[in-house]
Amino acid sequence: MVGQLILGLSILVILHEFGHFIAARAFGIKVEKFYLFFDAWGLSLFKFNYKGVEYGVGWLPLGGYVKIAGMIDESMDTDQLAGPPQPWEFRSKPAWQRLIVMLGGITVNIILGILIFWVLTIKYGESYIPNSELKYGIVPGRSA
Repeated sequence: MVGQLILGLSILVILHEFGHFIAARAFGIKVEKFYLFFDAWGLSLFKFNYKGVEYGVGWLPLGGYVKIAGMIDESMDTDQLAGPPQPWEFRSKPAWQRLIVMLGGITVNIILGILIFWVLTIKYGESYIPNSELKYGIVPGRSA
C-alpha cells in the first residue's frame, strides 16, 4: 500500500516537472537537470546524461525538480547575475514565455485531473437501465 502511494506520487511529480520541461524546451530555454526526488549534497541513486540534460533519481524523496538555465535565485547565485543574459537562459525570455514555463507544471496537473475524471466517468459512470429491468426502487406513478 505504501509502495502504491509512493509510485502514484512519483508519477504525479514526474508529470508535473515534465510540464515545466516541455514548456522550457519549446521556447529554446536550456534545461540542465530533470530529477525525481532531490539529489541533496550531490548524491543520487541513478543518473545519466542525454542531449545535454542530466536525468536522475535523487535519494531524498521530497518531490522533484527541473533545473532551468538562467532561473536564478538572486540571493545565492550572484556570479551568474554579473554576466549578460544569454539567449538560451530563462531570464532572457519575454515575460509571457517565462509565465508559461512557470505554469507548465500546474497545467499538466489540471489536464491529468480532467483526464482521470473523464476515464472514471466512462468506466464507472451512470448507466441507463430500462424500466423493465428495475426490480426494486422507483414505482411508476408514485412520488419518490
